[in-house]
Amino acid sequence: MAWTRDEMAARAARELKDGFYVNLGIGIPTLVANMIPEGIKVTLQSENGMLGMGPFPYEGEADSDLINAGKQTITELPQTSYFSSADSFGMIRGGHINLSILGAMQVAENGDLANWMVPGKMIKGMGGAMDLVAGVPRVVVVMDHTEKAGDSKLKHQCSLPLTGKGVVDMVITDLGVFEIDRKGSGVVLIEIASGVTLDEIKAKTEATVNYSKFS
Repeated sequence: MAWTRDEMAARAARELKDGFYVNLGIGIPTLVANMIPEGIKVTLQSENGMLGMGPFPYEGEADSDLINAGKQTITELPQTSYFSSADSFGMIRGGHINLSILGAMQVAENGDLANWMVPGKMIKGMGGAMDLVAGVPRVVVVMDHTEKAGDSKLKHQCSLPLTGKGVVDMVITDLGVFEIDRKGSGVVLIEIASGVTLDEIKAKTEATVNYSKFS
């Protein structure tokens, strides 16, 4: 049985380090805000101009003026600060964010990322993903392992327009965790989701993967 969205987010939260400034992308990554491990202090940043985001509000306690970049209602903390979107992107482009956790439509075995558009479909815009992958030193992708039609999203090469070339360091899917060595070693399977078999991962993965840890 594959990991749920919450389990994927909890696994991504294990990549957080004490003192990190972190940006969470739209979709599954937003769930990480409620999964921060005990004893770890991180500061969450949003492209729309908020530093120090709290967890999602309980039902009936949402403030429609407090939203993240994905237009979801969030909470503030005593140390929260607000500023312009220009200042927010200055933080990102200036290398002041330690980690970005993003969703994706495709990731290639060399770390290429496609997560902002599907040709022919209406989009709202590219958002901040291109700046994030260019300005943040470590990028973790959290996504379903396959598309609805069953095709692998971890591919030899991305077929969709790229967000960035060679930018992904780790991929967490509902089937397992993969590290990407962008210097040439490629993709390495480092963890298998509970209830998932190695054969299932191999059958559903297009990319060339080093499975030696589990062989």
